Amino acid sequence: MNTDLSLPPSLVDALAARLGSVEPTAPARARPVHVVYGGAHLFEATTPAKLGERARTAMDAWSGDASTFGRTIGVADDALAEAVTARVREKLARRPVEALCIDFEDGYGPRADDEEDAEALRAAGELARTTAPETTIGVRIKALSGATVRRAARTLDLFVTALARASRGDLRDGFSVTLPKVTSPDEVTALVDLLEHLESALGVARKIDVELMIETPRAILGAGGLAIPSLVEAARGRAVAVHLGAYDLTAELGVTAGDQRLDHPYCDLARMLVRLSIAGSLVAASDGATTLLPTAPKDASPEDAAAAVRRAWALHASNVRRAIDVGIFQGWDLHPAQLPARYGALFAYFLTQRDAMTARLRSFVAHATQASRVGQAFDDAATGQGLMTFFVRGLACGALDEDDLRATTLTTEELSRSFAEIVAARVTTAAP
Repeated sequence: MNTDLSLPPSLVDALAARLGSVEPTAPARARPVHVVYGGAHLFEATTPAKLGERARTAMDAWSGDASTFGRTIGVADDALAEAVTARVREKLARRPVEALCIDFEDGYGPRADDEEDAEALRAAGELARTTAPETTIGVRIKALSGATVRRAARTLDLFVTALARASRGDLRDGFSVTLPKVTSPDEVTALVDLLEHLESALGVARKIDVELMIETPRAILGAGGLAIPSLVEAARGRAVAVHLGAYDLTAELGVTAGDQRLDHPYCDLARMLVRLSIAGSLVAASDGATTLLPTAPKDASPEDAAAAVRRAWALHASNVRRAIDVGIFQGWDLHPAQLPARYGALFAYFLTQRDAMTARLRSFVAHATQASRVGQAFDDAATGQGLMTFFVRGLACGALDEDDLRATTLTTEELSRSFAEIVAARVTTAAP
């Protein structure tokens, strides 16, 4: 017995039993890198395909050569611009629209009840006929507060009922309901209660996801501190994303229309608080929208039209990079012509970082497995998981490809596991 110790072994044993169980870091889960919002009255079964075609047309019409497109989105290196441009074109040809939201709120506006009733039924029928499995599609209702509670609940009921009946309860994979202007957990709880009742009554095969709009100060900070965790908890495991509503938020904070912009200091603060609130969870953060649209002014000369589109692309790319700086890889798009700039900025980020991240991950895997083989504790799995997340996201959005992953020594199957599980499996395989 060591007489230099004062703590009784029983106390340390009890402490270890209580505190020593650590959950392994979960594998990364890829989410769409954007969501296109459009008024419900505009949605048709062919909308995803039409949006993709319009995005490709904009790329062809306004991008110029690779060097010009690169400079527009902030890429000065010509070789990198060539690679980015090629992958953006490939993305627009293969999967241009990752996510789409059928909007019954700001993008639709207040209308007569009979009109919104009819539109909810029509849009649900169109969604049931949509054959674009690569596009995640959801719906945004009006706020479950104030004067719009009954309207929001009725639209939700009509839409989900019609969709469930048309699909025999098998809703689209990833179908979600977005709740705007959230101010309290009670509103989130109310939405989940409505969804549970609908699922039970209609025999829906899978739970409907929930996405929350963070666009009021009360949704960010409450009397007890950060309010977002309580909103996510109120979703009872259904929350998959929280979205920054930049313009409603800044308006409520007294920012006048001329100063409302996505790079406003209030938006920077909101982004950081959102990320802090959901850190370590599987809930994604989504940035707000760039409202300067890349459209050519009427009667503009070809040179002026190109300049106008490229100015809008440059701003959009800058906003995408600003969100990535704080770990936000998803954002809103309001027009299909914004997609080239979003993918351009996003792909430039991944391709710029690719070689360094490949070397780090390859080395990290080698050192981790070596340490485990010789009986040493390797307790920095979170760093390995962070490196893997880079490749999970890059592969999912099309910025990276199989050759990029192969260079790390990892396989696509391994990316579905946690880093700790990969190390354990490789050590077991290598054991004599």
